[in-house]
Amino acid sequence: MLRHAEKQHRAAAAPTLTRPALLVLCACVLVAQGMVAAVNLLIPQLAASTLHPTPDQLLWAVDAYVIVFAALLIPAGALGDRYGRKGALLCGLGLFATGGALSALAGDPAVLIAGRGLCGAGAALIMPATMSVLVHLSPPGQRGRALATWTLSAGLGGLAGNVGGGLAGEFLTWRALFWAVVPLAALLALAVARTVPRTPSRPDASVDPVGALLLAGALIGVVCGIIEGPGHGWASARVLSAFAAGAGLLAAFTLYALRAARPLLDPRIFASRRLRAGTLGIGAAFFGLFALFFVNAQYLQYAKGFSPAVTGAAIVPLTVGMALVPRLGARLQERTGPRLPVGAGLGLIGVGLLLVSTAGADTPYAVYALYLLVLSTGTGLCAPSLTLTVVAELPAHQAGLGSGLNTAAREIGAALGVAVVGTVLASRFDGDPRDPAQVAAFTEATGVALRTVSVVLLVAAVAVVAGYRERARG
Repeated sequence: MLRHAEKQHRAAAAPTLTRPALLVLCACVLVAQGMVAAVNLLIPQLAASTLHPTPDQLLWAVDAYVIVFAALLIPAGALGDRYGRKGALLCGLGLFATGGALSALAGDPAVLIAGRGLCGAGAALIMPATMSVLVHLSPPGQRGRALATWTLSAGLGGLAGNVGGGLAGEFLTWRALFWAVVPLAALLALAVARTVPRTPSRPDASVDPVGALLLAGALIGVVCGIIEGPGHGWASARVLSAFAAGAGLLAAFTLYALRAARPLLDPRIFASRRLRAGTLGIGAAFFGLFALFFVNAQYLQYAKGFSPAVTGAAIVPLTVGMALVPRLGARLQERTGPRLPVGAGLGLIGVGLLLVSTAGADTPYAVYALYLLVLSTGTGLCAPSLTLTVVAELPAHQAGLGSGLNTAAREIGAALGVAVVGTVLASRFDGDPRDPAQVAAFTEATGVALRTVSVVLLVAAVAVVAGYRERARG
């Protein structure tokens, strides 16, 4: 009787997920994800600024955030598991604000790049911490819907970045965008401190500094190779060296982790077909989504003649499916399992890309917006099930590690999507898209690039659905 009463008291005292806490966590996700896309619309302003960056420095000013973000996600998730997710989230917001201030004060490109990298390190702490807090505070029956809201916030972050970057590019300066990060991060930190309860930390969780360094180095090599492939050529010494370093470090990490008593990430977890399918599915979805983000701004500005601010707003139809469909996807997953929403969602993303690939200068914007709606419906349908798959395949005490793996798959998929669409576009078009006489050739090349991405995504979707089917049969 006494033990039963103690259990009931612990259950009653356990923190729960309140609506204010959910909104604050999702706001943190939206801001961290939004900074991935916001700078892309400020590239012309940065190129003409008093910093006078070289093309390579400009590329690093954009990509330093993504590279550091992707490389540190898994170690940052493990840190949150060991020392506390709320503390990791607050530290991440502090780094995010510091990086924003450093970028805003930059007097030369190197300082700007360092500030962007610091923001990426902050985001690497923010993303896993928010997801693992949701996992711990949500009852098992409501976990899928909570993660659907998290997924919605991450998707909307990319759109918010496009809108914010477009507005800053037209009405403000690039420094204003980075200064805005400082008070925003401070307000979010205050809201986190007041609304988000602490979740149990795990002093026995492995941080594994050697494994973290090897894995971070491997991810940096792979992501650098992906990002620089379109500009330097996939067969260039620079790109091949990056891939070789990434592959070598990944092999070293795998051998080390298989022998370590408490590895950062045990490679044997990928024996799970469902985990492999979920990770591949997340990467494939964001592969398609960020390929669209890359060509969307160029198409709307060069082919349709939209201003930067209107361009940022013109992608807003993507918010409709991402806002309304994730809850439907979560409920469908609860009733039928993940295979149906995952397969249908990835299929719709592929179809949406094929539809967008047919758009030309004469395509009415209303039709283009309808194509975006198809793509956004697919994203909202599959993302919750894919996210829940990755998190559910790891023990609850490794929620931070699982969320880090989930977000790393998103970022690598996004980088690959931009690299592939950029490579195909560059191979088909080498003119100036601002020249009205070359717009038709530009939109034709864009269509070929998007169709290539769509085919790759649909092939990956077949593999993902097959992975779920094999698990069900077993």
